[in-house]
Amino acid sequence: MSWELLWALLLACALLYVGLQLVRFARADGDLTLLWAEWQGRRPEISNLKEKDILVLPLDLTDRGSHEVATKKVLQHFGQIDILVNNGGRSQRSLFEDTNLDVYKAIMELNFLGTISLTKCVLPHMIERKQGKIVTVSSILGLAAAPLASGYAASKHALHGFFNSLRCELVMHPEISITNICPGPVQSNIVHNAFTEEVSKKLENTGSQEYKMKTSRCVRLMLVAMANDLKEVWIAEQPYLSVCYIWQYAPTWAWWITSKLGRRRIENFKNGLDADSSYFRPLRKKTD
Repeated sequence: MSWELLWALLLACALLYVGLQLVRFARADGDLTLLWAEWQGRRPEISNLKEKDILVLPLDLTDRGSHEVATKKVLQHFGQIDILVNNGGRSQRSLFEDTNLDVYKAIMELNFLGTISLTKCVLPHMIERKQGKIVTVSSILGLAAAPLASGYAASKHALHGFFNSLRCELVMHPEISITNICPGPVQSNIVHNAFTEEVSKKLENTGSQEYKMKTSRCVRLMLVAMANDLKEVWIAEQPYLSVCYIWQYAPTWAWWITSKLGRRRIENFKNGLDADSSYFRPLRKKTD
């Protein structure tokens, strides 16, 4: 075999490999580390729960005085807390110029301070026991930005800063892991309960859920992240996943893309439509 033919075969193989990776990335719904962990890492084990394994307690994240009481009730029932999943919060759909400052105060009280308060109640037990996982459901808006969600994005950025710093403070307690989960659009009721211009005002047009990631898939990837103690994961279908990478590695380009798409989002909102009705819609794949 001639050297020319050998090089041609090697080049063809290399191009084929790159092409396959591009196809995989185009179909990806999580960051590379997360998907690798799903393929090669520890698999989450879900066993059948019995009645004694379940305790449901009412909890108001804004009532910080009740968090210690709730923590003690859980410890009395189970004797230990292995994992704390911080998943409480509300989204936002309103322009800053029209939004009362009370809305921003309420968002930070709920999404940020409420989460920190509950974590502060649980963490001492984990330190004493020398074991535990703290998982916080943030958002890709904790990494990037979007119009109509300035307060929501601020609260998620705050969570990132706090839990990344807490992870550094727990360097003497490596047995306690901190995981930040950053989902994109997922089928849920979060938009139905979103803040608007006034604290008491409800969002009128909540739009369709069909284009969003299925809740079960998001939960599956969250469990993979927990089982493998990943520090931060991005869970989103394309093109949202690509936007995360652009924000990380080419922020100037990201701002250009956001400004173009953001204009459409604001126009939809002002016209009384679902803000996301055509936001990225041409690139989305439908979920079954």
